[in-house]
Amino acid sequence: MHTKVQCTLCHSKPVFTDVGKNCEDCHADVHQRKMGTDCAQCHTVQGWNIAVQQVKDHQNRFPLLGAHAAVQCEDCHKSAAVGQYQGLSTACNSCHMRDFQQAKSPDHVAGQFPQTCADCHSFDSWLGATVNHSAPPISFPLTNGHANVPCLSCHVGSNFNLHIAATDCGNAGCHLTTWQQTTNPKHSAAATVFPVATCSTCHNTVSWLTATFDHTTTGFPLTNSHQLAPAGKVTACTDCHINNNYNLQISPTDCGNSQCHLTTWQQTNNPVHSAAGVSFAAANCSTCHNPTLWTNVVFNHAATGWALTGSHQLAPAGKVVACTDCHMGNNYTFTAANTDCYGCHQAAWNSTPSFGGAVPNHVASGFPTTASACATCHPITQWTDGKFDHTAFGFPLTNSHALVANGGKVPGCTSCHINNNYNLQIAPTDCGNSQCHLTTWQQTNNPVHSSAGAPFAAANCSTCHNTVTWTTAIFDHAATGWALTGSHQLAPAGKVMACTDCHVGNNYTFTAANTDCYGCHQTAWQSTTTIGGSVPNHITAGFSTSMCSTCHDTVLWTDGKFDHSTTGFPLQGPHMLPPRTTVTGAIGAMVNACTDCHLGGNYTTGYPTTDCYGCHQSYFTNAQNYGANVPNHVSASYPTTCISCHTTYVTTAWLGAVFNHTYFRIPHHGSVCSDCHLNPTNYAIFSCINCHTQPTAHQPGMSHPSLGGRYVYGATTCYACHKG
Repeated sequence: MHTKVQCTLCHSKPVFTDVGKNCEDCHADVHQRKMGTDCAQCHTVQGWNIAVQQVKDHQNRFPLLGAHAAVQCEDCHKSAAVGQYQGLSTACNSCHMRDFQQAKSPDHVAGQFPQTCADCHSFDSWLGATVNHSAPPISFPLTNGHANVPCLSCHVGSNFNLHIAATDCGNAGCHLTTWQQTTNPKHSAAATVFPVATCSTCHNTVSWLTATFDHTTTGFPLTNSHQLAPAGKVTACTDCHINNNYNLQISPTDCGNSQCHLTTWQQTNNPVHSAAGVSFAAANCSTCHNPTLWTNVVFNHAATGWALTGSHQLAPAGKVVACTDCHMGNNYTFTAANTDCYGCHQAAWNSTPSFGGAVPNHVASGFPTTASACATCHPITQWTDGKFDHTAFGFPLTNSHALVANGGKVPGCTSCHINNNYNLQIAPTDCGNSQCHLTTWQQTNNPVHSSAGAPFAAANCSTCHNTVTWTTAIFDHAATGWALTGSHQLAPAGKVMACTDCHVGNNYTFTAANTDCYGCHQTAWQSTTTIGGSVPNHITAGFSTSMCSTCHDTVLWTDGKFDHSTTGFPLQGPHMLPPRTTVTGAIGAMVNACTDCHLGGNYTTGYPTTDCYGCHQSYFTNAQNYGANVPNHVSASYPTTCISCHTTYVTTAWLGAVFNHTYFRIPHHGSVCSDCHLNPTNYAIFSCINCHTQPTAHQPGMSHPSLGGRYVYGATTCYACHKG
């Protein structure tokens, strides 16, 4: 619109820069500055009356939604020309208070409705309001039957300030009258069970008449026949709750209660419960009876501590026809005497003297009559099929001890239980007992056990003998502390023909002297004086007779081997006895027998000396004769600690010595000892001049020409600067 305005209307003066650029510089503010100075928030250059889209959509703190979008600005902003666009309240009642006051269904004023209209009304239409009855502060969801009820049916007299919980059905303003009119059952007569405040326990909003009571909550679940027909046999609640008594305190197991099955309990005759003791007391009906069928009784006899198994069961499982077969005279108060096997089977017990065979005479044997004792042999399935478990008495019958019928060698119990004596106190290892194998023990001769000491005592038979066969005795000689190995074993494993080869004169009480090798092999020891070769004379060598096992083993006495390394001087290289490999660098004869070193049969400690010089003095003295590079050890004053240069024991032997020349690094350009050590008798003296001042076969001569002949050469002058 600015393009159609004459220049002079804005530029009233010839100074064109003296004109403002803001709208208010030209346009009078009809809003009296109550809308701010930024006209462009609402107006555009297209026309003063053309507002921007944001103003049209009212995109501020109060967007125009629903029905508000069709309202003219002036309908809310009165006197718009004078700037009444700000400060208006966004609360509904600021515009709709008249609507609030005129509302009659329901009457908002009389009902004291809050003026927060948006809780129920929307922007789309003032009509069709909805209330969230489930949300706070009402918190009463309208479900099922409650959903379609007019508001005033509950909010009588426009009372919308009700404070009723969803479960408070019996409230005075709700279903109290209905609760008072109930007859089946009459709730008011059982107020503690059916209190007016707990209607929701059984009733729901689907249908008031379809009540469901969970009888389990009373601690008495209705199962099987206790249920209402047709599921059970109860016609109505009053079948049990007589005279509308819903205050019963009866546990599910109290069947014999006076109001329940007491009459039935009193009429029982098989057995007569009233005279049958505690197990059949009126308070214990549930022990046998169940709510499925009263006459379908199942009694757990094991609960009495006496389970019915085998033949004791009722026929056809067992042989008992009726309870009175055992409980004669309706006696259900049995004591320990009644429940003992002997209490019922005394006649069978007394008949044992006539059975014979493997059945002992129980009376003469004094067998105990307790139930536990009878059960040791007799099963409940068949009384005559008694089997005695001999293991239970600590003496298992194994192998030959078993009865002939069981694969053993014993004809009958009386073979051991002589004169019907079943009170024997014999351990399985007590074979030499006077009533068992004592005679056999006394007759032994290899060895004669009675005189062979503790290992062969009558009480120790089981050490060697077993129940398979008495004559296949096996003695563990290692148990004596002296195991038989190698040649010490009995032939054919070893060379011993019989125990008496060692135990001469039936002597089985050997001492330390007897078990020493020398005690048996003295002859072999003494024969070492004539054997010769690598076998030293043990007597003249003073070998200890208690150390035979150091060299000898039990496999072969003549195959003795001495471990020389135990002396601190291992035999290696030329020091080894034949057979041995060729030793490089050996000088003179090598060792062929112990006596080469141990002269005169001297094997005492410290002889021969372990110092090389002690044996090899001649080699030390004549060292210069063994090669051009071998110095004269005597004239060179070499120490006699040969090990400084020579490697002991190894195959390099005497030659091949290596001297650790720590004073001056060698090899030195292929030189030999005599190149530097010009004095063959004193290796403490050396000289550099011989090689380094004149040409030689090893090194061209050297000089210091830059010194102008002023340098004086001494024997060891070079070494002062050139150390290696």
